[in-house]
Amino acid sequence: MILKDKQTTVAYRCPHCGQGVLSAVSIFSFGGDMLKLKCPCGESELTVIKTGEGKLRLSVPCIACPKPHTFTVNSNMFFNKDLFVIPCPYTDINICFLGELDRVRAELDRTELELIDMMGEENLAKLAGSAREELLTDPQIFDIVMFVIRELDAENKIICHCEAGQGDYEVEVTDDGVVVSCKNCGASQLIPTDSLLSAHSFLYADRLILE
Repeated sequence: MILKDKQTTVAYRCPHCGQGVLSAVSIFSFGGDMLKLKCPCGESELTVIKTGEGKLRLSVPCIACPKPHTFTVNSNMFFNKDLFVIPCPYTDINICFLGELDRVRAELDRTELELIDMMGEENLAKLAGSAREELLTDPQIFDIVMFVIRELDAENKIICHCEAGQGDYEVEVTDDGVVVSCKNCGASQLIPTDSLLSAHSFLYADRLILE
């Protein structure tokens, strides 16, 4: 039996020198269940750890925050997407890029242009020099909540009154937050998006139960 070597491209932007760092990663690249992607400048690295149950935990350096952020994704999301981006939980800046090589490169370039337009080219590599103390705006909170909902849906961790795998879920944005509901059984749940605290708490949810 020949095992198929799943692979993808992983990339991030170094918060020290500002350059994009990317590498091809395969299922067989992990040594001791951990993979490290280091910037050539030597000042940052992205790590990926296999946690079991088909999940991977990423520790991603952030161009906007003084410390890395941790995300857990399933292996299907990690290896089988043409392009999957993960934003900083506290800003709308994409900090991790997964997928097909050309798509990842193009998104890195697009994000760099956005950063240059926002800050000026001379400040791109200095953004992480001071901690960001800005509160999330509504669109940024919404992005975090939607990221978690997509992850839970992909992992079949949204639970309603239907039999497992039979739910048909939809998302509605209201004044109070994001409502996830099942079109089959009518069960629903509101995820508040009115504060950083509520969004950050939901970021670590391991399931979403609709009532």
